[in-house]
Amino acid sequence: MKKLTILLVIVCFVDICALKAQKNKCEFASYSNTNNCVDTIYRQLPSCKVKHYINLRGNLNNSRIIFENERVSRVAFLGGSITEMKGWHNIVMAQLKERFPYTKFEFVEAGIGSTGSTPGAFRLKNDVLKNAKVDLLFVEAAVNDDTNGFDSISQIRGMEGEVRRALLSNPNMDIVMQHFIYDPFIPILNIGKMPNVILNHEKVAEYYQIPSINQAQEIAERIRAGEFDWKQFGGTHPAPLGQKYYAAAIETLLDQMWSVSYPDLQLKPHVLPENPLNAFSYYNGKLVDPREAKVKKGWTYEPLWTPKEKGSVCEKNKNTAILEALTAGAELSLKFEGTAVGIYCLAGPNAGIIEYKVDGGKFKTLDLYTRWSGNLYIPWVYMFETELKNTKHKLTLKISAEKNPTSKGTACQIYYFAVNGK
Repeated sequence: MKKLTILLVIVCFVDICALKAQKNKCEFASYSNTNNCVDTIYRQLPSCKVKHYINLRGNLNNSRIIFENERVSRVAFLGGSITEMKGWHNIVMAQLKERFPYTKFEFVEAGIGSTGSTPGAFRLKNDVLKNAKVDLLFVEAAVNDDTNGFDSISQIRGMEGEVRRALLSNPNMDIVMQHFIYDPFIPILNIGKMPNVILNHEKVAEYYQIPSINQAQEIAERIRAGEFDWKQFGGTHPAPLGQKYYAAAIETLLDQMWSVSYPDLQLKPHVLPENPLNAFSYYNGKLVDPREAKVKKGWTYEPLWTPKEKGSVCEKNKNTAILEALTAGAELSLKFEGTAVGIYCLAGPNAGIIEYKVDGGKFKTLDLYTRWSGNLYIPWVYMFETELKNTKHKLTLKISAEKNPTSKGTACQIYYFAVNGK
């Protein structure tokens, strides 16, 4: 009977997936249908596993113990639009329910389009940690940290801000880091090199002994091998095919890290290095209500903000509270305590140029208009000063009379102030 059962499974697998196997592909059906057994078997094929680039650091024991024994858990997904869209994280959610059918999961879907690790570090408290402890956290920021022009130091400070803050909130939290792909990564990977942003994020993963998955390297390799092309994969925001590859790599990591037996069932805190990798990392990042600013002139707080200039607004930013200035000369100040300060704003079609200073310094200028601002109020974090003494400071901010020639105005829409300080 045992041999017959094995034979039936193999026949079923070959009947459904023979064509894929002939091409050495690794496409996974959604876990929301009856092909789950095919997904599981296919994931074990050497032709699939060999192309997953996984760094098995530390362990994910705590989350598994909670899933299996406490059976009530909170899992969070933090990232940009690739995490926000329906795709890989939905598959992972379904797979976790399949693995642990008796566990009641609460999933925190904290993906916000266009945001990388710096916004992630500052919004982590509000968007992920605010309501209850998180047992398993997935983070990704390689694509947006790169395309948004954050330098290497900022990439490390942002990602360490996410990781260290998460572990400070709950030392038992398990974290998985991922690196997704977009067009500019492909030629770099094709010559055997690694994008700097991935190397920088990997420094954080190594320092905190966090497992990571390099899906960018896997997908570039599969494209070179002719398994599919960039269009078939779906591009930066993957099609269902591409999303399944992302989820499959996560499943392989979980298979490997949860395959070992435990000496006991005790939760054990992860080792947190005494000092941060970078002294000015954003692990004390927080979002400050814009109403804490002292308005001198020209700013209006709108509890249900609507754009004055035509442009798309991300769903999560519609009818939200905004502190807005539309004319040159508008001025405000903010008292804060910490080592860094900036704004979390909506940089849209009428984004202006601002002038700012901290304490008694000279005014500096910053153009808020981005290459995506033409028809979109894009969520964006601008950091003004990032290496201040950890003491009390005063920020002064005003709208410049100068403007970007492409912009339709001299506006500034502040969602929050970003402060790195306790």
